[in-house]
Amino acid sequence: MTSLERRVALTVRIPVKLRVATAQDLPQLEWYGQYRHFRNLFRRTYREQQAGRRLMLLAEANNFPVGYIFIQFKEYPSHYTNRAYFYSFRVMDMFQRQGIGTLLMQEAEALAVDHGLRRATIAVAKENTDARRLYERLGYSIFDEDDGNWSYVDHRGRICYVSESCWLLEKYLSIG
Repeated sequence: MTSLERRVALTVRIPVKLRVATAQDLPQLEWYGQYRHFRNLFRRTYREQQAGRRLMLLAEANNFPVGYIFIQFKEYPSHYTNRAYFYSFRVMDMFQRQGIGTLLMQEAEALAVDHGLRRATIAVAKENTDARRLYERLGYSIFDEDDGNWSYVDHRGRICYVSESCWLLEKYLSIG
């Protein structure tokens, strides 16, 4: 048996901490180009964070964001009242199933409560069964569906249209 034929396993433990995004984090949110097309969305969300209407919560490992969730505190959509809206929730593939997503969601919920909101809403693509399972495990339940039509301006200035049918899930948040 050669050294290449041996199967060696190594478990690496890296501390992960949660924090609010800074302007210096914006390029890193693109994850080495994987989400470059959302560059303008990240910038706009950061401006909204500075205005107190949104928050960009990061899970950082080794000074790099390995997960994040954005929180919109303003009522969204307007006919859903007293809710925080969570979006752009993702954890790098190699860090999934380690509890980072759960930790981000729990902290996002606590921040929503701190802002006086009693419910949280998140959308999930109907085909994304893994994310839906996570949300349901955390106490979210489907209350509506959405055609998922939205648009954004990509890093090249082009308008991109997205149409992804999704479920809207909500959770009543505990106070204190």
